[in-house]
Amino acid sequence: MVYLAGLRTALGPTIGLIFGVQAIGGAHAIITKSERFYDLFGAIGFVTASIFSLYSNKANTGILTKGSLPAFPPPISAFHPRQLLMTSLTVLWAARLGSFLFARISKEGKDSRFDGLRDNPIKFAGAWSAQAVWITLTALPLYMVNSIPAASQAGLGPRDAIGLGLWLAAFAYEVVADQQKSAWRSAKKEGKHDEPFITSGLWASSRHPNYFGEISLHSAEWVLATTALAKAAPYFSPGPAIATAALGPIAEALLIRYVSGVSKQEEAKEKKFKDDPRWKAYCERTPVLIPYVGSKKA
Repeated sequence: MVYLAGLRTALGPTIGLIFGVQAIGGAHAIITKSERFYDLFGAIGFVTASIFSLYSNKANTGILTKGSLPAFPPPISAFHPRQLLMTSLTVLWAARLGSFLFARISKEGKDSRFDGLRDNPIKFAGAWSAQAVWITLTALPLYMVNSIPAASQAGLGPRDAIGLGLWLAAFAYEVVADQQKSAWRSAKKEGKHDEPFITSGLWASSRHPNYFGEISLHSAEWVLATTALAKAAPYFSPGPAIATAALGPIAEALLIRYVSGVSKQEEAKEKKFKDDPRWKAYCERTPVLIPYVGSKKA
C-alpha cells in the first residue's frame, strides 16, 4: 500500500494531464462526430505528458520549494541524461507517428476502427478514455524515471546503450514499414500494380511489421528505465518498480495484438479476402507479427 501511495503521488499529476487532454479531444470529437483528430490527440497526449513528467519533478526543477522561485525553465543540466534521452525518444516517436496517422486520415477521410462508434457518444467517449489509458500505460517507464530526482539516478551504462540501440533499430523498422506501405498504396492509386494487399519488403517477413516495431521500441524504453528503477529507493521499491514499469510494453503488446491493431486488421482482411487464394498463401508463409519466427495464426 505504501508503494502504491508513492506511485500515485509521483505519477498522479501526469496521469491527470493525460486524461484532461484526451477529454478535450473527446468532447470535440463527440460534438462533431469525427475521429479526424483522434491519433493527433494521442500524439499530443504523449508529448505533453512526457515533457510535463520531466518538469513536474520538484527535486529537479526546484519549483514550489520554499524561498524564492528559481528561473524557469530550469537549465538542461538540472536533469539526468537518461531523463532527457527517454523523453526525447518518446516525443520523437509520438510526433512521427501522430503526424503520419493524421496525414493518412486527412487523405482517406475516416478510420474504419470507428465505424459504429462515432454516432454513439458513450462508445465514442469510451474510445477516447481507452486512448488515455494507452498513453498512461505505454510510457509508464518514462514517467517513472522522470519522477526520480536526477541526483539519485545512476550514470548511463551498458544497459542504457543496449536499450538505445534496440530503440533505434525498432524505430527504424517501424518507419520503414510505414513508408513501404504508403509507397505501395500510392503506386496502386497510380495504376502501377493491382495487388490486393502488400506482401513485399518488411511485409514479406511479417503481416504487421509496423506493429512489431512499435512493440519493440516500447520494450526498449523499459530496458532504458531499468538501471534507474533498480536503484530507485527510497522513491520506489526497486523490484516492484521494475515490474510496474514492465506493464508499459506488456500492455502495448496485448493491446496491439488482441484489441485494436492486429486482430481488427486480420479480421477485416479475412472477411475481404477469404476467397482469394493469394491471401491464404500469404498467411501460410508469413507470421502474423514476429518476423520469420512468429505464429501464422491470427
